[in-house]
Amino acid sequence: MRAAVYRGREELAIEDVPEPSCSAGQLKVRVGRNGICGTDLHEYYAGPIFVPTEPHPLTGHQLPLTLGHEFSGTVVEVGEGVHDVAVGDHVAIEPVYRCGKCPPCRLGHYNICQQIGFHGLMAPGGMAEYTVVPAWMAHRLPESISPELGALVEPMAVAYHAARLGEVPPDGSAVIFGSGPIGIGLWFALRGLGVEAITVVEPSATRREAIAALGATDVLDPTRTDAARHVMQRTGGRGADAVFDAAGVEASVAAGLSCLGARKRLVAVAIYEHPLKTELTKLVMNESMIQGSLCYTSDDYRAVIDLMARGHYDTTGWVTHVPIGQVVEEGFAALRAGRKMKVLVDPSA
Repeated sequence: MRAAVYRGREELAIEDVPEPSCSAGQLKVRVGRNGICGTDLHEYYAGPIFVPTEPHPLTGHQLPLTLGHEFSGTVVEVGEGVHDVAVGDHVAIEPVYRCGKCPPCRLGHYNICQQIGFHGLMAPGGMAEYTVVPAWMAHRLPESISPELGALVEPMAVAYHAARLGEVPPDGSAVIFGSGPIGIGLWFALRGLGVEAITVVEPSATRREAIAALGATDVLDPTRTDAARHVMQRTGGRGADAVFDAAGVEASVAAGLSCLGARKRLVAVAIYEHPLKTELTKLVMNESMIQGSLCYTSDDYRAVIDLMARGHYDTTGWVTHVPIGQVVEEGFAALRAGRKMKVLVDPSA
């Protein structure tokens, strides 16, 4: 079968690899679509970062391996002992490996497991025609959810988890810095939680236009408009109930802290490539908080799938499909150059 095999920095090739076999407690999935994540971009252009160069303690896998942790597909085989999922089921995969023994896992916070692993980063993933996963990773999808939407459950769950951590009341206000895929996901998630007063801050005209076309009504260019002044005017001086940083740059964190209401939180859902020089005086004087957000839980997956089934998400204008043979040029390179916003790979094309 064809797979996108990662061997190191800027070394990703479509190769013929053996089709995986299904063991007890596992599912074999024919992949419908697999999204390219920002983490995949970091791996390709600057890695290996998360992909292990020695056997991972939970999966036993290491470089080289097939990328892909945002995917959906159809179950084509089930291993011994699997009863909750059947051949023919359409599924989205929650790709988190966890130990179940560390303090966070014992408290139920497996998304911050001390040995966390991801299918497609620490085990051969979904950027292939077929992949095999533990059965507990699978979430069945209603027939109304397309392979396209199914592959977006993972990144939308990242955003939904962060949105919940912000604890914005339905009559409250929120600010999102960055309107790439996670920023768009935050906008959908907040609206799914009943929040309507949302300000989006994005320097890219293309991204501003994309989220505005989806229905966002308060979208700012930070090079032209002072975000903090705008938010304070919009909230009558109270400030936002939560700020979400999906941009991952120092300027967004600094501006975000200035947008916050008293004793509210900035939720960091981006990956920061460089250390930040945070002005702690703002935190002290406002009793603000910075909250990290990492991946998701099964509850987030179920919530996103439910919203998708009700037609809440719209992919118009920001999602592009490419055949697996063009994954480098029309996927990774196009995303890095800003020509595309979200790319889904079709392994069968």
